[in-house]
Amino acid sequence: MIKPPALKEGDRVAVIAPAGPPDREHLNQGIRVLEEMGMNVVIGRHVFDVEEEEELTAIDQKRLTDLEEALCDPDIRGIFCANGGYGTAKIADMIDYEKVKSNPKIFWGYSDITYLLNAIQKSSNLVTFHGPMVASDLNDEQRTKETLSSFSPLFTGESITYASHKSPLNTLTHGKGEGHLVGGNLTLLTNGLGTPYQVDASGAILLIEDVAEPAFRVDLMLTHLKQAGVFNDVQGVVLGDFQVEGEEFVRLRKVLQNFFAGASFPVVENFHIGHCQPNYGVPLGVKSKLTTSPPQLVIDSGVTKSMEV
Repeated sequence: MIKPPALKEGDRVAVIAPAGPPDREHLNQGIRVLEEMGMNVVIGRHVFDVEEEEELTAIDQKRLTDLEEALCDPDIRGIFCANGGYGTAKIADMIDYEKVKSNPKIFWGYSDITYLLNAIQKSSNLVTFHGPMVASDLNDEQRTKETLSSFSPLFTGESITYASHKSPLNTLTHGKGEGHLVGGNLTLLTNGLGTPYQVDASGAILLIEDVAEPAFRVDLMLTHLKQAGVFNDVQGVVLGDFQVEGEEFVRLRKVLQNFFAGASFPVVENFHIGHCQPNYGVPLGVKSKLTTSPPQLVIDSGVTKSMEV
């Protein structure tokens, strides 16, 4: 996998919204946070354009334009998505992946952005980043110091160790596994099945998270992945926060326990990755190691400190 160069203080980065327009105030608050980290932020021209029913094709093209301008500008060192939403799958076929490969840079987001994380990773062999977004996670109401810590490895190039000091991890199936980290939002992973961007978890550690999906839907989607062969050669599963409460949480726990019972690979849950606070960012496509005694995920750096890629 190609690792993008690490960020340096003063680097220009772009903020785009390929899944829909963000709240303006929240975006401005998040941009100030990026600037305090030392980034020089450029906002995509179409970030606040609102989707109208009669202009679906036009809005897709505008979102693609913001993405391609950021991808092709050699002075832009990173691209951070403003928020999730809907529709990134529609622009996946329009991206010039050779341009992405020839000008590697940080691409960062989650939720609906999962589709683009996987598309870029598979089609350009580029490491991508599943991490907190500018408007939805870095605004004054949501952000935490733990979430902000996720950005530090983009500058330092350090590896990431996720153990129970970050959240109380729970083991569903014991063991140890090594492989590149892949995955993201369960709904988007399921939507990608049968496409050129289907997640390839062969020999990999698979990350799965979602938000407020009922237990029966999670069960159906996991079954769909299984029947599509996604779990055939997986080396481990990392379960993020699913953001359900009460009786639905109890039902979801039973679904996960039953689905992964007797798995031949380690399965660990309660990673604060995805739709939660704190929301820890992780690189996708790099080597990782999952162990269960004690439960811990170690992930290689997603960036290179030199300009060589």
